Amino acid sequence: MSRFFIDRPIFAWVVALVIMLVGGLAILKLPINQYPSIAPPAVGISVSYPGASAQTVQDTVVQVIEQQLNGIDGLRYISSESNSDGSMSITVTFNQGTDPDIAQVQVQNKLQLATPLLPQEVQQQGIRVTKAVRNFLMVVAVVSEDGSMDRFDLADYIVSNIQDPISRTQGVGDFQVFGAPYAMRIWLDPAKLNSFNLMPGDVSTAIKAQNVQVSAGQFGGLPAVPGQQLNATILSKTRLQTPEQFRDILLKVNSDGSQVRLGDVASVELGAQNADITALYNGMPASGMAIKLATGANALETAKAIRKTLADLEPFFPEGMKVEFPYDTSPVVSESILGVVKTLFEAVVLVFLVMYLFLQNFRATLIPTLAVPVVLLGTFGLLAAFGFTINILTMFAMVLAIGLLVDDAIVVVENVERVMAEEGLSPLEATRRSMGQIQGALVGIGLVLSAVFLPMAFFGGSTGVIYRQFSITIASAMILSVLVALIFTPALCATILKPVQKGHTQAERGFFGWFNRTFDRGVKRYEGSVASILQRKTPYLLLYVVIVALMAFLFTRLPSSFLPGEDQGVLFAQVQAPVGASAERTQQTVDAMRTYLLEQESDSVSSVFTVTGFNFAGRGQNAGLAFIGLKPWEERNDPDLSVFAVQQRAQQYFAGFRDAMVFAFAPPAVMELGTASGFNVYLQDNAGVGHDVLMQARNQLLGMASQSPVLANVRPNGQDDQPQFQLIIDDEKASALGLSLADINQTLSIAWGSSYVNDFIDRGRVKKVFLQGQADSRMNPEDLQKWFVRNSQGEMVPFSAFATGEWVYGSPKLSRYNGVPAMEIQGEPGPGYSTGDAMAEIERLGQQLPKGIGLSWTGLSFEERLSGDQAPALYALSLIVVFLCLAALYESWSIPLAVMLVVPLGVIGALLATLGRGLSNDVFFQVGLLTTIGLTAKNAILIVEFAKDLHEQGMSIGEAAVEACRLRLRPIIMTSLAFTLGVVPLALASGAGAGSSHAIGTGVIGGMITATVLAIFWVPLFYVLVTQWFTERKGKTDTAEDAQ
Repeated sequence: MSRFFIDRPIFAWVVALVIMLVGGLAILKLPINQYPSIAPPAVGISVSYPGASAQTVQDTVVQVIEQQLNGIDGLRYISSESNSDGSMSITVTFNQGTDPDIAQVQVQNKLQLATPLLPQEVQQQGIRVTKAVRNFLMVVAVVSEDGSMDRFDLADYIVSNIQDPISRTQGVGDFQVFGAPYAMRIWLDPAKLNSFNLMPGDVSTAIKAQNVQVSAGQFGGLPAVPGQQLNATILSKTRLQTPEQFRDILLKVNSDGSQVRLGDVASVELGAQNADITALYNGMPASGMAIKLATGANALETAKAIRKTLADLEPFFPEGMKVEFPYDTSPVVSESILGVVKTLFEAVVLVFLVMYLFLQNFRATLIPTLAVPVVLLGTFGLLAAFGFTINILTMFAMVLAIGLLVDDAIVVVENVERVMAEEGLSPLEATRRSMGQIQGALVGIGLVLSAVFLPMAFFGGSTGVIYRQFSITIASAMILSVLVALIFTPALCATILKPVQKGHTQAERGFFGWFNRTFDRGVKRYEGSVASILQRKTPYLLLYVVIVALMAFLFTRLPSSFLPGEDQGVLFAQVQAPVGASAERTQQTVDAMRTYLLEQESDSVSSVFTVTGFNFAGRGQNAGLAFIGLKPWEERNDPDLSVFAVQQRAQQYFAGFRDAMVFAFAPPAVMELGTASGFNVYLQDNAGVGHDVLMQARNQLLGMASQSPVLANVRPNGQDDQPQFQLIIDDEKASALGLSLADINQTLSIAWGSSYVNDFIDRGRVKKVFLQGQADSRMNPEDLQKWFVRNSQGEMVPFSAFATGEWVYGSPKLSRYNGVPAMEIQGEPGPGYSTGDAMAEIERLGQQLPKGIGLSWTGLSFEERLSGDQAPALYALSLIVVFLCLAALYESWSIPLAVMLVVPLGVIGALLATLGRGLSNDVFFQVGLLTTIGLTAKNAILIVEFAKDLHEQGMSIGEAAVEACRLRLRPIIMTSLAFTLGVVPLALASGAGAGSSHAIGTGVIGGMITATVLAIFWVPLFYVLVTQWFTERKGKTDTAEDAQ
């Protein structure tokens, strides 16, 4: 094959250019994300039931919907939560690889069956179904700089004017507005109602009757009488538009002609539809919307599009209103991708320098360098064909691939140069001769390196997605690289290289002369030491055993994790005030937290956007959340200004807060898999033992976990039971007093819960009308006696006549998992333990819980269980595949053993380097380790392949080994140096995405150093031992056969 292209160099150029063109076009089309969509697809259902308690929502809404959802294809698990503000959400998670659109359609079809069974109030509010991505792409804050608009004005402006254009923007999936649009709020005064003999229900009926839209037809509508001249539309009553019109609604006309209007018994105003959520930006009144990415959308493009949409709307904003971006994940994506691209270029330059140092010939160095863009662009083309995206993982794979792909080209060029110098052939002949010698080794290396990475592509779960990014990218690059080395490089060698006289040696003067002399002295010493090792085998074999033992020991000491932490330029802080705390109390803590961040941490913090009434653990007046935006990475080079340093200092400061618990935490590297790192488990009530037993089991588990050294920071992701007021209505008394129970219920739900009556038109938009008791009539239990219900005789009866109440305990947030009541518990492994150990410990403790309580893993932990600690299997599989490839290549079972025995020598370096930098055994480290295994094997192949040929030409085994070492040392040192230096920029990276590049770079560099330094001595030893041992055994069996 090479011969064909050596004779047709233009053909080879054309092939290379076509590959580059295809790749170039692919780059323009490939979407760019930070990570591929690692999380399994999920569909979210959200519903609100105004004024209902968590228990009511769970029993009347959640259970009804859940029962219908069973039996959807590809369903993985269903989790739901009901909150005490009447809101609920159900998340339906599907298996990896399910089409999110189909999943959403199936969920909606099932919902159609459940909708008629839901309460009327819930159906009126509407049910929202979205493809849920867990994490926010960005938060857009709208701030009033001159204070002319309050938070309600701003929230209404977002809903009326900003929300729709943004949701139409390409790539936007779902959004959440922190605040609510205006509504017509009608605040009833119980004393005035009582004096006019009216009940809240009468007001509601009057509004429904008078705030209506009537379709009244037209004059002269067809069929008409003959000779009809007129045709016109008739307008009748339309929806009301202003508070004045509502105040004029007639409630009652007395027999004496006097009237009672709505304005007489209530105050009417345009106000927020609900006041649950308050937002502040750096302390100024604000409202905001959090935007989530649609599944499979391009994060960078979407963020750009959102900014453009807002820029187009800006000229129409009211005076003094400004848009800010307190939380934006897109800079991380672009910065980290840019960082890796920069690393790519640095790697190419470093590799070029190494090659120039060894080849000392500009033309020879140019050839492998030309192979780089061909292979890299070609790989992008293959990524596009496989439907992958450009993300941090595929880019890292490219950096690793640079070192690998240059190797193939170097091997070719180095060999052609050697053949020309030793045999004095023309470049064309030398290339032909040389390709014959190394074609086998090239294909072998390509096979081995692809074989190391391919098994990764078959793993399940989220780890599988991550591995697949690497394996497909590197394997594609390797296959392309071998093709280029067989097609393009030989054609270049034959045309570009200058002929060399026979016996020509390298430069003797200047820097290169010194380098060559030193290197040759090194080669001589190396030859001597290899020969002496082969004479005294035992001490070196013992040393090898020690190294393997040390490797096994280090593996157990290395802490494990899923992904390394990243400085993403943002922090979250979560505030949880005590049970039953009011919004005002929570706001004081939030203000104290903000003051600290903006004043003490002003070097690194650029903005603080706080939201009260909502956090990751639930909703309620005692919840708060802050999105903390940090300054760009360039301004935070000092490690004291990193996200982690700020978080630790803030955490220490917040620990001093008396009135609330405040946690500061950095978002995990892949936010789709949850908002905190560690493990997630649900305690399930599988036998219907009830809420109290479940709470008791939760507290028992938390107590046992706090004693265990394996676990740290174990906490419930939910809220404690809190006091609730149980109103007891005596039905007999009520009936004796002539009251209808329907009136009692209606009075309660209108006065205390807010009741949605119907709609009105505000500046051209349809908004809602709400009816509720005024604030001072619904603050304490004593206020119940302010309300009256009319009986059948027309008398007003106070609530105190037929109702009593008592304080009970109940939960403000109820969770269910897979259709049974559950409690979510989060935690982290203790220092020196892995998440795997922590999960095993939780399972052990779980067996001591009361009967009927079970454990179920969810989120990241579910994925980790699914990947079932796939790492050992992964390594074993890779090693087996490598062994089989080598056996096929060398037509021998013995030689691959010599290659495989060298692997631990590389692994130990990777472990030492990773431990030395205090990093952990995560997915990136495992990928780095596999790369190291592949490269260690590659160095061994280069020596073994030549030794085998020389032995077949008649040298003794020992001599063949020493000679092969002498011939191959230069290319081995050269390729290893090229690769190591290519990865150095990763290990030294700073700024966005540094965590993961350190994780990969460190392991690979450590592994490469030991693999090169140790392997070149042990490979000949193993080769000689294995070959001698097999030959002796073969000899014995042959003699035995002869004797018979």
